[in-house]
Formats: sequence, C-alpha cells, structure tokens
Amino acid sequence: MKMARISFLLLLFSCVFFLAGCWDRKEVNDLAIITAAGLDKKEDDKIELSVLVYIPRAGGGQQMGGGGGSSSAQQVLVRSAEGITIADAMSKLQQKFPRRLFWGHAEVFIISEKLAEEDVRPDFDFILRHPQLRESANIFICKSLAKDLIALTPPLERDLAEVLRELSQLQIGMDVTIKEFSQMMIGDSGAAAVPYIEKLALPKTNTEVETIAYITGTAIFKKGKLVGVIDESVTRGVLWLRNEIELAIVTIQPEGAEGHISMNLLRAKTELKPSIKDGKWVITLKAETEDDIIKNGTKLDLSNPNVIRELEQELKADIVNKVQLALDVVQKDMNADILGFADAFHRAYPNIWKENKHEWDEIFPDVEVVIDAKAYIRRPGMVTKPALIPEEEVIHE
Repeated sequence: MKMARISFLLLLFSCVFFLAGCWDRKEVNDLAIITAAGLDKKEDDKIELSVLVYIPRAGGGQQMGGGGGSSSAQQVLVRSAEGITIADAMSKLQQKFPRRLFWGHAEVFIISEKLAEEDVRPDFDFILRHPQLRESANIFICKSLAKDLIALTPPLERDLAEVLRELSQLQIGMDVTIKEFSQMMIGDSGAAAVPYIEKLALPKTNTEVETIAYITGTAIFKKGKLVGVIDESVTRGVLWLRNEIELAIVTIQPEGAEGHISMNLLRAKTELKPSIKDGKWVITLKAETEDDIIKNGTKLDLSNPNVIRELEQELKADIVNKVQLALDVVQKDMNADILGFADAFHRAYPNIWKENKHEWDEIFPDVEVVIDAKAYIRRPGMVTKPALIPEEEVIHE
C-alpha cells in the first residue's frame, strides 16, 4: 500500500510537466480588434478590404450625446488594403498594423453594390472557412463605397458597427447574418435577400461624416449575384410572406371619414400552405395580425363595434396590398424566390419537388398565391371617443 501511494504521487507530480500553461496567450494590448469590415470592387478587378478597428482608451468609455461624434473619432481607426482576393487583401492589411488583427468581434460586413453584382460566393467561402470570422455577424449591401460608410462617426453610438447592429435588432427591415445568407444561397431556390443601406443625409450644419447608415430596402441575390433592389414598401410585403414582421405602424383613412387612424402592431403570424393539384402549384398565405389604435385623427367613435369591424377590414386590405406588391415585384419581375415557396413545396411534396426542382425558375413565376388575411384590433387606446372633439361632432355610426 505504501509503495502504491508513492507511485501515485510520483505520477501525479509528473503530470505537471505536460500542462500547456499560457504559452499561446494573446494580450489585448497586442491585438487590433476589428468591429466591422467593408468590401469594395476596384477598377483593376481587385478587392479593397477596409476594417474598422476599436481603440480601447484608458480611464473609461466614450461620451454620449452631443460630444459623442468626436469621442467616437478618437476610439476607432479605419484602414484599407487591396488584393486579388479577400484573403490576399487581408494579408496586406496586416502589414499596415503593428498589432495582430483580431476578427473575433467583427459584427458587421458591408459589401458595395458594385462588388455584389459579381459572384460573391468565393468571398463568402473564405469568410465561412476562416476560424476567427463570425457566422453570426450581420451582412449589408450598400449603394456607395463600403469604405466611406464604415468611416462615419455616429453621434450616439460608438461606431457604425454598433449602429447597424442595433438597427438589425429593431427588425425595421430584414435581419440577415452571414450564416443565414449562406443557407439561403444553398437553399432550394438559390435566392437570397440582404438589407440594403444608404448614408443618412443630415443638415448642412453637421460635418459630412457625422451621420449614420440606415436600412432603406432589400438587395436581392440569385446564384450569388445581385439582381435588384426593392424599396421599403416592397420589403414590408416580403417580411409578411417570410413571417418576419415585427415592428409596424399602419395608418389608414377610413372610407367616408376625414382624417387618419394609426395602429401599432402587437403580434403577427404568417404561414405558407402549399398545394399541388392537377399540375397547378398553389401557395395559400395565412396571415393574422393584432393591433392597437394609437391615434384617432377622425371623428369616429371607436367604442362602436361597427367602426372597429370596418377598421379591421381596412387593416386586412393593407396587408393584402403589401403582399401583392411584393409578389408583383419579386415573383413576377425579378423571378427570385426569397419568399420561401421552394422550401414549403419541398417539405410538403418531397417526391414531386425532386422531379421538378431544376425547373423551379419556370414554375415560380406562375405559382398562384391565395392571401387569407385576418386582422383584429384589440384595444382602442386610453380613450374611445376622439380626444378634444365636442360630443355633438362625434360620429357614432
């Protein structure tokens, strides 16, 4: 027993020599932390990679409010490098930094429209293959140069990466990560949708760079190439079809009444129901929304059930119009299935889909879409009758 204990202790102490320790540690002071990256196409067919690097400052973070712009300018650094590929540009970019580039905190990737018009799949192969690049990073397509956008100094946030991340979480437009974009590209339809951003114009009193980029629409990809851009109104219909509508305020003018009524979205749910009968492909969109009234600019009495039912019909018609507008542009004009129709048919009819998937580009524009929408108004607000309107002027019918 004594010899066994001695042998065990010797074995235990000998394990210490095989411990790795911190031989491969990387100090923060030795890293250049990248928060955003932009890709642009150069005239000589090269790619320009621009990065936004966060500079930690001792003694606290940036200030908020009116002085935020200048503070942000001191906390970020933008540098660029050109290369034949994104990997080549990255290696040349490293030569311009005394610290090792660290991509683990890159939250945003911006691709210029000019570069997106070519096949972006090779560049995304590198992004997905690189061990440091995050699949959860958001991706955006911009009208101008990506290099110019990431150099903006937002008045409220630390940098543009923080601005775009916050806008994505608000669900104002589409919210697409690199992983989701890649999944759409290799999906049944081969089409993908990405938020489209532009620089927000500010009054002339502000400096040129003291602004942000904001989401103005959606960029449509097919087989890796940008085929078109849809505006915000069409995007709302796409979000309804994709069951991704989160934030919406609808303003309508009731028939026969003066003024407008605004409603705020509480909950929304949509579902695609595919069917194939006698060779005819049909999609039924079941959409349901619940809203609150937040403004009554008319003289209608919202305590009247007949008025509420009429407003629900108006709200239903608004959904149908937005969805139909999206179908006219995306399905008929662009022939790009970013709506999830291919996936719905694949799940419901796997054998038929296998036989027809190569003809989807010919089938998709002719798919009949039946819109079954329901709208409910749950609450009329803090008051039922029009505020500040005399009782004798209120319309009760």
